[in-house]
Amino acid sequence: MRITPDQDAEALREVVRDFLGGDATWQRFAAELGVAALDVPERLDGAGASFREVGVVAEEIGRALSPLPWLSTSILAAGVLLHIKGSDDLRARLSSRLASGCIATLAYQGPEVSARQDGRSWRLTGTKTLVVDGASADFLFVAGNSGVFVVEGDAEGLTRTRTPAMDLTRELASVTLAGTPAVWLGETTLERVLDRARVALACEQAGGAAAALEMTVEYVRQRVQFGRPIATFQAVKHCCADMLGQVEAARSASLWAAAVAADEPANLPAAAAAAAIACGDAYCWVAGETVQLHGGIGFTWEHPAHLHVRRAATDAVLFGDRGRHAETLMTHAARQPATV
Repeated sequence: MRITPDQDAEALREVVRDFLGGDATWQRFAAELGVAALDVPERLDGAGASFREVGVVAEEIGRALSPLPWLSTSILAAGVLLHIKGSDDLRARLSSRLASGCIATLAYQGPEVSARQDGRSWRLTGTKTLVVDGASADFLFVAGNSGVFVVEGDAEGLTRTRTPAMDLTRELASVTLAGTPAVWLGETTLERVLDRARVALACEQAGGAAAALEMTVEYVRQRVQFGRPIATFQAVKHCCADMLGQVEAARSASLWAAAVAADEPANLPAAAAAAAIACGDAYCWVAGETVQLHGGIGFTWEHPAHLHVRRAATDAVLFGDRGRHAETLMTHAARQPATV
């Protein structure tokens, strides 16, 4: 199993980094770069890449603290299309909409949504919470008591309300359905979709931690105190070295999990949980040290250090907290054959 990205994936990294460094819009990012349905098979109108390429894009999204709806559309919504047991024709049509720049997401958290048939269509009633990009999505995949349904953003009886969130760069919303018309897509195991999302988020966290470290190193080289750069102080050197160790550990965990997602799906739950713990811990710690080493300016709204702290704290619980991931790892370990 190859862990590191190949030359083509690294070339993609450079293109994505350059794009995110400019005036990036989601429609251009999705359509021109073709990253909206990156690992969706070509037969479903996707790009047919592997999850390694997805991991590369995720890392750059995290590095740039990008507010683009990539996690919701390219990971959660595309993950539904990959793992649903339904019509290939319908999945291909929905994938085409993703590739053209439509925003989509998955609403799965919160109370159970009831579904009843109304002739050839369905009607959904209920509420879902903490929906990533739920207020701006062109269409939503909603997990109900009879499978997953497609709900258009302008559907009758659909109410969407933005939820105040610590992370200012990632929109969350509550979604209420009141007899809302929907199309039944099929049945899926949501945990497979969420494990894929956990790996992508781990890659984002690794990218964010790397960006925070680079920002810090640049600052301590320039900040002068007592007549010399603070980067020459031993305590600062030690702290930056510890930050580098955390960043490298996070990147190793995320690259391994992305490779498992690409080549060994049977081991994905454990890899996703391990990466979620390693990358979540690393990003939170590095982001905190970034603020500390920037001193007073690190606490201001004008400096982006606080944005890393906010995103790190939110990401650490977005698809399950540390305790839930640890439980997954223990369950996986208990199922392994004993060795002498």
